[in-house]
Amino acid sequence: MDGSPMNRNGADAPFYLPEGDECEMFEQAFAHTLPLLLKGPTGCGKTRFVAHMAARLGRRLYTVACHDDLTAADLVGRYLLKGGETVWVDGPLTRAVREGAICYLDEVVEARKDVTVVLHPLTDDRRILPIDRTGEELEAAPGFMLVASYNPGYQNILKTLKPSTRQRFLSIEFDFPAPEREIEVIRAETGLSEDRARMLVRLAAKLRDLKGQDLEEGVSTRLLIYAATLIQSGMAVERAILAAMIEPLTDDEDVKRGLLDLVTAVIG
Repeated sequence: MDGSPMNRNGADAPFYLPEGDECEMFEQAFAHTLPLLLKGPTGCGKTRFVAHMAARLGRRLYTVACHDDLTAADLVGRYLLKGGETVWVDGPLTRAVREGAICYLDEVVEARKDVTVVLHPLTDDRRILPIDRTGEELEAAPGFMLVASYNPGYQNILKTLKPSTRQRFLSIEFDFPAPEREIEVIRAETGLSEDRARMLVRLAAKLRDLKGQDLEEGVSTRLLIYAATLIQSGMAVERAILAAMIEPLTDDEDVKRGLLDLVTAVIG
């Protein structure tokens, strides 16, 4: 979990290339103390966007990667034994509420059901966090913001946000960048030449067309950056693509062979 402070002037902000008005929408949500939900495919830049905006706004950021075993206690806190004494230790959500920080719940639908129940009092005009174990009822400090994300295209019917939860959030739809902007992102992140960055983006488009057919998910911008990093460091293009863009997508040997044929057709 990341809890590092950022400069208010945004000088330390991670690189992020806006696609539309998402930065303005985030700033409006922050200014009006509204929770924000980011929807979009894995690896399209949601987490980087939140880190960038936290830095721009000068807020401390707590990032929680949600998973099947994540409970409300993991977010809120618990009693722990320290030096022979039982002491209360705040979880990341409680620390964010106390400090006026941003708490980002990545892939929130992966968490257990009791997590969303804890979030409800923080996502309306009360902006409170009841802590049953200590009897506290914390009011969110100025600057606190709750941001969550999920991938609606990947979740099954058992892992979706209830309408009663979704409708507590402003929401922004994310997708992979347009080709020219994705090229710009790759070059800014890795220093790869324009020709090779363009080749990777062209290949990514072909792989994304296979989503729902041979592949569950299309290749992410994150994986393109990984491939570009390997190529820029001197690795052979084909080997870098195999490691960063093919192997992560599938374990099926027949599918991999078909994808490698596609790679050959694209890169020559």
